[in-house]
Amino acid sequence: MTDRPSPPQNQWKTLDKDLGRIVQLEQALIFVSRPMIAISLGVLFILVCAIAAIVLSGGSSATVILVTAAAFGAYMALNIGANDVANNMGPAVGANALSMGGALVIAAVFETAGALIAGGDVVSTISGGIVSPEAVADPDTFVWAMMAALLAAALWLNLATWVGAPVSTTHSIVGGVMGAGITAAGFGAVNWPTMGQIAASWVISPVLGGLIAALFLAFIKAYINDVPDKITAARRWVPVLIGVMAGAFSAYLAVKGLRRVIEISLTGGLALGLVIGVAVTLAARPLVRRQSEGLENRKKSLKKLFALPLVVSAALLSFAHGANDVANAVGPLAAIAHAVQEGATGSRVTIPLWVMIIGAAGISFGLVLFGPKLIRMVGGEITKLNPMRAYCVALSAAITVIVASALGLPVSSTHIAVGAVFGVGFYREWDAERKARRLGIEKGKPVDPAERGRRKLVRRAHFLTIGAAWVITVPMAAMLSALIFLALRAMS
Repeated sequence: MTDRPSPPQNQWKTLDKDLGRIVQLEQALIFVSRPMIAISLGVLFILVCAIAAIVLSGGSSATVILVTAAAFGAYMALNIGANDVANNMGPAVGANALSMGGALVIAAVFETAGALIAGGDVVSTISGGIVSPEAVADPDTFVWAMMAALLAAALWLNLATWVGAPVSTTHSIVGGVMGAGITAAGFGAVNWPTMGQIAASWVISPVLGGLIAALFLAFIKAYINDVPDKITAARRWVPVLIGVMAGAFSAYLAVKGLRRVIEISLTGGLALGLVIGVAVTLAARPLVRRQSEGLENRKKSLKKLFALPLVVSAALLSFAHGANDVANAVGPLAAIAHAVQEGATGSRVTIPLWVMIIGAAGISFGLVLFGPKLIRMVGGEITKLNPMRAYCVALSAAITVIVASALGLPVSSTHIAVGAVFGVGFYREWDAERKARRLGIEKGKPVDPAERGRRKLVRRAHFLTIGAAWVITVPMAAMLSALIFLALRAMS
């Protein structure tokens, strides 16, 4: 009986290598498949909304149009969640006050609550008077124009999210409506003064947001961060800052987000904000004192005092966004439903509940499936944020809207929030440069200008990309909408 030859000694090593390659391949496939899973779930959501529109709309005779419009509206809502909501949650995540999972849950809950509880029940059918209703009085033309506007705005938001640029949802839908309106009724149908105000907001919103955020950061550094007794200073000023936040958000929500519940004037909203701000300041003093007990007298300790207020401000921003911006986004869908069911166009229409449900649910799904990319970018890739800096961003977002409302200036919440992040970053650069020059003078060794030029605390690539995306949002959405309108009208 002959012995069988023994296996090569490296057989098991070869097997280990092969298994290792298989594991790496499986990991690569899982990584690649993640985007496909999100896309598949997004498509499933759109299909569910399209089917639900048949039931929720009461079984209208023009079901094909409503089903198509509902699908476009769901797609738009998904893209709002993926792009727009990042501005509310990005700073809190970037400052490590919230985990990504916690941010997604809080944003989804408060965006949905804002849309369904305090969402505007009446909107201008043609996005704030961009196009004269008389110019597109024919119901069929009006429906195709609104469908083109919806799809064009959604496509542009999708592209902007893929590129990594947070853009304005309202500007996207305005551009879509303008492009379809011009194609349907000519340039004379567009309200050009309103378009001029929107163009002005490209500059006003980020600059105002950035300035206010930088001023708050300068205040924190001067009166809390850079004083010898930081804990005592924090006990004095942090409650005041929390009170300012509470007052600003109260006024913001009263004026912008609670129209469906109660109509409050700007003066009434400011008075309410003042009362709530003072009350919260007084209530926060013992809480901050208790929280600060045992903290070391150093900058790192101060971050703990801002973490919880930052989370609350992010939640309130999401609620206000859901209440104020969702209606603008699903306004064209509501206008289509009105035109189909009533057989006529109107200057103002009521948003049906089923339309708001599509908008609210779509934002939540879009945020969870596609939002983390822009949340990370806004929170950590423009400039480094900590709880104090992120708190300045959130404060700026609320205060800037109130200031702009009082002055009658057109602003974009997206541009304000991102502009505030840039404002914080550029202030940090300026402050670091000032300190470097002073230190160089004291030591007699000024820092070389080339070396100072390399000490940048704001990523210029994001500044240029986002700025370019803001400028071309309206014209790009308008061009896409015009092409889609022509295609839809040709098919009809």
